[in-house]
This record gives sequence, C-alpha cells and structure tokens, in this order.
Amino acid sequence: MMRKIKLRLAIFIPVILVLVAACDMATQSPSAPPPEAAQATDGNDPGAGEETETSSPNNADADERPVVAETLPYAEVGEQLVYGYFAFPADMVGPLPGMLVIHERWGLDDGVRAQAERVAAQGYVVLAVDLFAGKTATDVAGARPLMVEVLENPENAEENIRQAYQFLIDSSESPTIGALGWSFGGGWALNTALLFPDELDAAVIYYGQVSNDRERLGPLNVPILGLFGANDRGVTVATVEEFETALEALDKEFEIQVYADVGHAFADPNAPTYNADVADQAWSTTVDFLNRHLLADDE
Repeated sequence: MMRKIKLRLAIFIPVILVLVAACDMATQSPSAPPPEAAQATDGNDPGAGEETETSSPNNADADERPVVAETLPYAEVGEQLVYGYFAFPADMVGPLPGMLVIHERWGLDDGVRAQAERVAAQGYVVLAVDLFAGKTATDVAGARPLMVEVLENPENAEENIRQAYQFLIDSSESPTIGALGWSFGGGWALNTALLFPDELDAAVIYYGQVSNDRERLGPLNVPILGLFGANDRGVTVATVEEFETALEALDKEFEIQVYADVGHAFADPNAPTYNADVADQAWSTTVDFLNRHLLADDE
C-alpha cells in the first residue's frame, strides 16, 4: 500500500548551478521553435480553445492515429493564466490514462507539441505544460535565463505542475497519470514524481538531471524509467550510476538504460547529437514502460 506523503522539493542554489551547467554543456539545439519564440503570453492566447485534428508526427513506428489538439489554460500561477497543449486520440472513448509532458530548456515549442501528439497517438490524454510563462528560446543565451528563473523559484513551477496534474484528473478523469520530460524537463519529470510520490503512476526521464539524495528519494513510490547517453557531458554516467545505486538501496522500482556512443539530446531530431536508431530504441522502451504501468489493470 502506498503511503500518502507530500514532499516539497528542496532545490538549492548549488543544485541550480549543476542543472544549468548540465544543460549548457550539451550541444543541443532547439526543437523546431515556433515563430513566436521568446514572446511571453499575456493570458489572452488567440489560439486557446481552437481544436485541430492531425496525424501524429514522427510516429512511423506506431501508427498514424489522428489526434485532436488545442492550446488552452490549465492553471493560474501568480495571478497569471498558464496555457498548455492538450492532445488526445480523435477516436477517444471513455477515460484514458493521462500524461504530463514537460518541455526542454527551449520551452513549450512546436517540437514539444509534436511529441505531445506522438504520445497521445499511443492512447493517452496528454497535457504539455509550460514552465516558462509563455516564453520560448531559440538559443542557449535565450534559454538560460528562462531556466534559471524556474530553478531559483521552484515554488511556482511546483504549483504549475500540481494544477496540471489536477487538470488531467478533472478534465479527463484519467485513472492513471504519468510524467515524461527531456533534459530540463527530464529533471522535472523526476520532480513531478517527488511532488506526487504515491499518486503518480510512472515517470520517464530522458537525459535529465537526477539525484542520489536518499532522504529526498525515500518517499518515492513511482516507477521510474531513465534513458541516458554514455557520452553525455552534463548528466554523466557516474551521476546516473549514483542515482541507480540510491534507488536500488531504497528498494525502488526503476529501469535505467544508458546507451553507448551517444550524448545528450540523442532523441532530439534537431540536435547535432541526435541518433535516430537509439531514439527509436528509447521510444519503444518508453511506450512499453508506459503501457505496462499506465494501462495495466492493477485492481
């Protein structure tokens, strides 16, 4: 039986510096940022509530299952509406498992929207959250202050995630909910699991910063999938091994995969470190993991 424990994240300045350095050391480039890059929303997004139906992009290995997607508000943080990208299968019948998708340091751009649709095509109701208050970036210089703002003021991001989680429950009545993120978002996928150590049903970390703090990880009762690159200079193999050792010592449920000969952002088609074969392997592993933990009937 899972314990009902609420854990407030303890993110201090030394951790902030590690996280920023990890992202800066990666040679990653933005995932097809939209034209409105680096522009903050004023809470009156003209695209909000406009539904579009599309086939899931970058999804040749699964199917061409159409999805419905729209931009809409899901939270109010600091008296400002927060807009996310909501996607679900066009043939949806009945409640489906929910997924929180968390963007990289570039923000909620077109690349993340495409990934949200890709996850939705697998049979999930997806909310891609926005931790950057409507801003996106196209380069490291623009991304750094956005990321630092979140890391220095994690309480707003935590509240953002909490409301996103509740949004999925209220709007779609999802019986199970998981979180998935890449790089900066991968670290926040773990943070989401720590915010909901009993309630969340799965978390997938693509080359995100992890922790070996056993006190912090202790309450965690969420199955974890971690996908990392052996050549990642930011999230190193040593860091991943320490994370794995801590989880094992705490008898947590986890799967860790370190792919040889690839670095950070190996799953980002727009990054110079992209590796299509490994990205496909990681995606297959992700889908299998999510299906096992979010679709299985545990009753």
